[in-house]
Amino acid sequence: MCGILGVVATSPVNQLLYDGLQVLQHRGQDAAGIATSEGGRFHMHKGSGLVRDVFRTRNMRNLTGNWGIGHVRYPTAGSAYNAAEAQPFYVNSPFGLLLAHNGNLTNADELKREMYLSDLRHINTSSDSEVLLNVLAHELQAASKGLKLDEDAIFTAVAGVHRRCRGAYAVVAMIAGYGLLAFRDPYGIRPLVIGRNDTAAGSEWLVASESVALDVLGFRLLRDVAPGEAVLVDIEGRFHSRQCAAKTVHAPCMFEFVYLARPDSIIDGVSVYESRMKMGEFLADKMKRTMPKVHIDVVIPIPDSSRP
Repeated sequence: MCGILGVVATSPVNQLLYDGLQVLQHRGQDAAGIATSEGGRFHMHKGSGLVRDVFRTRNMRNLTGNWGIGHVRYPTAGSAYNAAEAQPFYVNSPFGLLLAHNGNLTNADELKREMYLSDLRHINTSSDSEVLLNVLAHELQAASKGLKLDEDAIFTAVAGVHRRCRGAYAVVAMIAGYGLLAFRDPYGIRPLVIGRNDTAAGSEWLVASESVALDVLGFRLLRDVAPGEAVLVDIEGRFHSRQCAAKTVHAPCMFEFVYLARPDSIIDGVSVYESRMKMGEFLADKMKRTMPKVHIDVVIPIPDSSRP
């Protein structure tokens, strides 16, 4: 489980990303990272620890640019103590690509071997997110055929990622000189939402793991990214979306509603708070039916997210 965030704005995004990651801190406390883009150049800072500990004023000053991505890490693959596995991950070919990922690839070892033997790419960490980054990079290179990148090539590359990768992945990425890309696996296992903020200078876009980040940052929730869908905001601020999976089945992780998500979030159109209340009501009704003669003195919330 991790938290991801991507912003395209009309002014510097470093503070938006910092504040957004603070709101998503419950999704990962082991590492945090922010990357921004300005004039085709990436700026990045990441490290182990909480958001407030990783980023200082000097770091924030260096994160210039009007678009960027952020990540908070809860390690479920790779090493929990290796600062090199903090995200976003970067690869310089093709075009320059940064990626942050929430989820787990179930075929990461197979893909790593495939990357080395067929795609001639080296994976330097045990993180499945670095594997995913290199799969996307290879598919972008294949789809663009060495020519100028366009939206059709980007969506074709995401379709290639869907064909090769298995498991859960919600992704935000930046492609140097082109824009912000976000996509969700064909099963929609991990959440991803889209928000918009219209200003006098133009429209601003935000994608995040949970809608609560949009609320805090002043963005209007538009919708969820659909399973298998990719959304792209180019450097001109134009929004594009396309279904990139041959087949989709909506199968979200129930643990989001039970434990992971904040209660004030809305995931796939469902209030997390209301879903937890209904689960509690269902359990109470079941207890009354199956154990009618048992007198219950106390109810203990385990985990604490079951507390109303």
